[in-house]
Amino acid sequence: MTQTTLYIDADACPVKAEAERVTTRHKVPMKLVSNGGLRPPANPLVETVIVPDGPDVADMWIAERAGKGDVVVTSDMPLAAKCVEAGAQVLRHDGSSLTQANIGQQLAMRDLMADLRSADPFRQGGGKSFSKADRSRFLDALERALRAAKKEAGI
Repeated sequence: MTQTTLYIDADACPVKAEAERVTTRHKVPMKLVSNGGLRPPANPLVETVIVPDGPDVADMWIAERAGKGDVVVTSDMPLAAKCVEAGAQVLRHDGSSLTQANIGQQLAMRDLMADLRSADPFRQGGGKSFSKADRSRFLDALERALRAAKKEAGI
């Protein structure tokens, strides 16, 4: 039996408070991984992990630890791909799930959009804004993912 852990790619994550509420209810440890700028929460189940500055250091830290029976919250597609490959349940901030069935398409879309932005300097938009519906979908998806991860871990 292994311990289920929730890993949050915490830089620019809009659902940290929601994730903390769900993990507290499930009594699952949560790791907020960032290269700084986060206030450590008082919740004993939540650990703030500060990694050194550098490209993708937080992502590498999560990818080295997340696996079967864990849940990862990120919008970083290369990190999501590594975590899916390791057997973790992976969610985006809007509640959409990243799986073996869709991660290849998501990586291809990410690369296509990067190419389009580099070819057209006026196409820079930040995407759609984060909505209440996204937050609600995330809460529902995290609830389901944690239940499945705990079952997978034998908890």
